[in-house]
Amino acid sequence: MTNASTTEKRLYVLDTNVLMHDPMALFRFKEQDVFLPMVVLEELDAAKKGLSEVARNVRQVSRLLDDMIAHQSPESISAGLPLKHPAAAVDQPAGRLCLQTGELKVESPLHNGHAPDNRILEAALALGERHRDTHVVLVSKDINLRIRAAILGVSAEDYQNDRALDDVSLLYTGLRELEADFWERLENLESWSERGRTFYRMPRMEGMHPNQCLFTGDENGIEALVREVTPESATVQIADDFRGHARSVWGISARNREQNFALNLLLDPEIDFVTLLGTAGTGKTLLSLAAGLAQTLDQHRFVEIIMTRVTVPVGEDIGFLPGTEEEKMTPWMGALEDNLEVLTQTDEGGDWGRAATKDLLASRIRIRSLNFMRGRTFLNRYVIIDEAQNLTPKQMKTLLTRAGPGTKMVCLGNVEQIDTPYLTETSSGLTFAVDRFKNWQHSGHVTLRRGERSRLADYASEML
Repeated sequence: MTNASTTEKRLYVLDTNVLMHDPMALFRFKEQDVFLPMVVLEELDAAKKGLSEVARNVRQVSRLLDDMIAHQSPESISAGLPLKHPAAAVDQPAGRLCLQTGELKVESPLHNGHAPDNRILEAALALGERHRDTHVVLVSKDINLRIRAAILGVSAEDYQNDRALDDVSLLYTGLRELEADFWERLENLESWSERGRTFYRMPRMEGMHPNQCLFTGDENGIEALVREVTPESATVQIADDFRGHARSVWGISARNREQNFALNLLLDPEIDFVTLLGTAGTGKTLLSLAAGLAQTLDQHRFVEIIMTRVTVPVGEDIGFLPGTEEEKMTPWMGALEDNLEVLTQTDEGGDWGRAATKDLLASRIRIRSLNFMRGRTFLNRYVIIDEAQNLTPKQMKTLLTRAGPGTKMVCLGNVEQIDTPYLTETSSGLTFAVDRFKNWQHSGHVTLRRGERSRLADYASEML
């Protein structure tokens, strides 16, 4: 819902892209009224065909509108239809849906009055002149349309209901630094050992979440994971140390604190969902692959690794790609090839040994397209979703609900590199997942802060 005063009467004029982005947007404005210009209905009709996410959303909007106007008289439609969400409480206030039933005439400086955006602008201008006692607001995800609206004196806002947070800097990092003398100040600290691990029970602190990563001081300080949170206390486990070669995971050792926490979460059989955020070169893909291979080939916890990503090009689209589903996805999986080279670096067996090892690893890794995920169920699979910042919240839900028994989902991404139109750092599906899963005991999150790729990559990431 956009920001609105509870005492001020408002009329929201919705742009087409708002309904394409969120088909339930009609019901997000509480007691305020919503207006749909005729051009919006025309654009929805033109976009209803196809199997894309936008086309599905458009068809859902059309079904909602059809249900609302069914058995309604022309007089009732002109007066406005009640906007009652099907799942809303009986006494919950609701506004009315107003549809354009006649011509809206207004003088405006717009040159091309037939352009869809200009017709929406003119509708907002006409409504503002007709309803002087109502604050007319144009809601659009199109920045340029909002700029033109502001120039013409029309109030315009972005659609904010899709935001998980007001500011991405408030996003849960999964990390919490404690004072250097924190453990010494705790009195009557209960401790015990279980399956070779050390646990402590301590008083619960404000803002503590399950599987949150706690640390003190520098890289040599104590590192621990919150395992259980109750209203009065929290159970904390000392984290395993994967920094040394003796504790490496498929030949990969943690190079910093965040990477060590990430490996703890990735290797934990009690955690079904892991999200890793970080800039380029922080090791998200490499750590996920190493943990997946160790649990698939060594521990036999999973049958195979499935890797997928959103196919959004950075530059111009190269067009049609021949071959099977896996062959079409191969050009998008350069990160997989690069990391397999690192994982197969060994002096044993020479070139033949490295080639055989790479073929073995590739045979247990399946590349799948997001386009064919709907309706599938993954059983005992280790699923890596790369570049997850380009997913919408609805796409993220579609993917995560594919998980069957014994499956672990790992989402990787950098919310500062979003290529999908109309998605921002605060509305990305990855941001939603991190925020909504932080209180679930079977999920974990770490924001990787330090790049380990090369000094050039670290400097470019910081300065450019």
